[in-house]
Amino acid sequence: MVGPRSYTSIDQLPEILPIFPLPGVLLLPRGKLPLRIFEPRYLAMTDDAIAGDRLIGMIQPADPAASLAGAPPVYRTGCGGRITAFSETDEGHYMLTLSGVVRFDVREELPPRRGYRRVRADWSPYAADLSEAAEEGASIDRDRLLTMLKSYFKLHGLSADWDAVRHTPDERLVTSLAMICPFEPSEKQALLEAPTLAERSQVMTAIIEMAVLDRPKDGDGARH
Repeated sequence: MVGPRSYTSIDQLPEILPIFPLPGVLLLPRGKLPLRIFEPRYLAMTDDAIAGDRLIGMIQPADPAASLAGAPPVYRTGCGGRITAFSETDEGHYMLTLSGVVRFDVREELPPRRGYRRVRADWSPYAADLSEAAEEGASIDRDRLLTMLKSYFKLHGLSADWDAVRHTPDERLVTSLAMICPFEPSEKQALLEAPTLAERSQVMTAIIEMAVLDRPKDGDGARH
């Protein structure tokens, strides 16, 4: 386990950041992302991060269909996460928990190190991510979100403890749903780039509503 660390200023964050491009994987500030690391280049990245500031940038390839074997273009915006827990398996893999810290924009990509990619990160547009207080009092339409969410979960065969969901604080609820729901990579990116919690909630509600309303109706396309 790694002790928690609170960042209070973007001046405490590194300019150069290793990135882990994964399609359909979303990390948000104060979210927690479990990862299994097994590729040699990402094992090297993890070794270097553990020995350094323990920060890794999660980011999506701009084209989810592109092979990750090369260096496909990535979206401009990702989220930096700190390794807050790790263990090593008998196979030499790492099991990590990344805790989301703050989003970043890619200023430029740098030459790779030990096979993994690195960027020069611009944290400044997202300094407010460092403060939970910035999202306090944000207005989200929980009733509308949860009503549609029940239909969405049923559509995808997902289950939930709805009593626990109802009592989950707004930011934790929106962050958790954004990260775990099976949204498309472009939808995940839209959620990441939403400036505020209220706007992220609105985007997510719209995504869920479209998925529910566009579901095949009984008998659609059926032939006998």
